[in-house]
Amino acid sequence: MDILQTLKLAFRGIIDNKLRSFLTMLGIIIGVTSVIALVSIGQGTTSKVTEQIQSMGSNLLTVNIMGRGANTTLSYDQAMEFSSSPYISGVAPIISENVTVKHGNKNSQVQLQGVNADLLTVRNYSMSEGRFFTPVDVSMRQKVAVLGSQIASDLFGFVDPVGQEIKIKGYNFKVIGILKTSSSMMGSTDEQVFIPITVAERILQTRGVRTIYIQAASKDAVSPAMSEISSKLDKIYRVNSEDENYAYRIFDQSAMLDTINETSKTLTMMLGGIAAISLLVGGIGIMNIMLVSVTERTREIGIRKALGARKRDVLNQFLIESLVLSSTGGIIGVAVGYFLSWGLGRVLNMSTKTTLPVVLIAFSFSLLVGVFFGIYPANKASNLKPIDALRYE
Repeated sequence: MDILQTLKLAFRGIIDNKLRSFLTMLGIIIGVTSVIALVSIGQGTTSKVTEQIQSMGSNLLTVNIMGRGANTTLSYDQAMEFSSSPYISGVAPIISENVTVKHGNKNSQVQLQGVNADLLTVRNYSMSEGRFFTPVDVSMRQKVAVLGSQIASDLFGFVDPVGQEIKIKGYNFKVIGILKTSSSMMGSTDEQVFIPITVAERILQTRGVRTIYIQAASKDAVSPAMSEISSKLDKIYRVNSEDENYAYRIFDQSAMLDTINETSKTLTMMLGGIAAISLLVGGIGIMNIMLVSVTERTREIGIRKALGARKRDVLNQFLIESLVLSSTGGIIGVAVGYFLSWGLGRVLNMSTKTTLPVVLIAFSFSLLVGVFFGIYPANKASNLKPIDALRYE
């Protein structure tokens, strides 16, 4: 018997028992759908987090100063000494405090950030209007401000803020720019106001820097840059190799990215593994229904063998029927899984990412399940003796 004839018999068996065939395929459909949907959610989440971290730059270093004894901060000048390193392309110290910003009869509670001109490139921010600070603004202590998008909207509504004035701590500041909406793992700039760090030191009455964003010259320069930063801070805070260092912490963006990627991959594999259990359950359903089919068609098998059908022909027939069930369920599961992933992304505002390798793996696994769980029933059918099969009632 040729393969085409065997396929026709397999499809005829499925069509003759539509409900039973659908219920048999349901386990495969659910399994493939679950694998694709869960892995797509895992990959989408990983991609979103990776994108957020990369948007800040893989060569970004964050230095948090805790200090020792009475010396709990760095001065702005000390922080800027890091820029002399050939491994460092930008240094952006920050002084931060919550303040009330006023314009006319409107006021808003914001996070005030005292920064220098390097912040825009170091943190990879973009301007939507106007300009950012220049080194001259910082050195000349100009009372100028750059607003986050939300603060600009709250204070000015539909009026163009650039060129307008706001009041901070009783001082008038001229708005020179508006930042584009930015949100990352380190927070959003939308509700922040930026002023030159030299001005912030005066109006906030502080000369201490606790946070410094440092941009390494390249991804390869991250490690030597960290070594130089550590060496200088060790000297400032008299840290030796035997000390447990609590004076400062350096966070490497690329190391954070690698850690998150590894964790996300593990979680995605776990989700895929849990979903794959549904495929195994579906495979057991296929085996069960094929065994029932062998029992129901015992006389048919006997007649075919009596007419000259070989053991291989009967084996192929039932194995192909099992494959047809699993592959049809796999195809339906792929379609449902894709649209389920897409729907979850839209309805729940989640990030999902369905990739071709995931679809191929899920579908291939459904075929393997069909073969594995179809072998025993097919082998049982092929081993029936014609006389015993014809006598079966």
